[in-house]
Amino acid sequence: MSKLISILTPCFNESGNVEELYARICKSIDSLTQYDFEMIFIDNSSEDNTVEILKKMAAKDHRIKIIVNQRNFGYLRSPYWGMMQTQGMATIAMSSDLQDPPELIPLFLAEWEKGWKVVLATKPVSYTNPLLHFIRRLYYKMLDGVSDIKLVRDATGFGLYDKEVLDQVRKIADPYPYLRGMICEFGYPIKTLSFEQPQRKSGKSKNNFYILFDLAMLGIVSHSMLPLRLATFVGIGFGVFSFIIGAYYLLMKLLYWDIFVLGLAPLVVGFFFVSSLLLIFIGLLGEYIGSIHTFVRNRPIVIEKERINF
Repeated sequence: MSKLISILTPCFNESGNVEELYARICKSIDSLTQYDFEMIFIDNSSEDNTVEILKKMAAKDHRIKIIVNQRNFGYLRSPYWGMMQTQGMATIAMSSDLQDPPELIPLFLAEWEKGWKVVLATKPVSYTNPLLHFIRRLYYKMLDGVSDIKLVRDATGFGLYDKEVLDQVRKIADPYPYLRGMICEFGYPIKTLSFEQPQRKSGKSKNNFYILFDLAMLGIVSHSMLPLRLATFVGIGFGVFSFIIGAYYLLMKLLYWDIFVLGLAPLVVGFFFVSSLLLIFIGLLGEYIGSIHTFVRNRPIVIEKERINF
């Protein structure tokens, strides 16, 4: 009996890419006759004709399965929900913007057959915005340094996940997951395959500044307590420093009462500096509280509008 392999592709306004993506996936898997495939496209309430194109494709190829969301549930929840719906012995997750080359599918499966439970593609070279790529690499290097687990650098989530791994993900049912970190936290050995990430062919990237900042904060909050401890250490340090400065100024004023003037500039600079630190650490604390609040509300990850070919 052939092994069922799931290919998961999240979509949002990708009408210019899904047909070529489907053609390239088919070309990559046609020679893999030892497997059966299901191709799951989960659409996050696209505003263009992506769903119409997918439905036409699904009418011709019943390996294509479609989930359409009631609304846009965000760039994390929709693909996470799609991954939880796969039935294959292994699931290959890839974006629909053609920056994750489907030609790597046979290589993923070859490594999976060798016994690897997780095979991730990494992009040490990217032909997208060079400044953004540099900042991302710097961030993940920093995150790896402060995290309590070892993360895979330059990974985007594009890769293969064994059913055993995804069964662990399904048990958690995190409503706002940082999946890359979650997979690393399980402790399964991870095989990496590097590739050169091409530029987007059609459409615009959905990763604006807010999304990237949200993802960065989620990674830190999910896998490190360092910011909270750093706030404590900084508070203690500034307390000691303030006491020393206060004692110094008191002593100088007592010794040189008539000629020693404190001045307004140190007070103003010190006040705004300490206030800015307080706001930063209050914001970090809010991120942790917000993460807890999202989890305890226990709201649905996604609400579906329709399913096709399931």
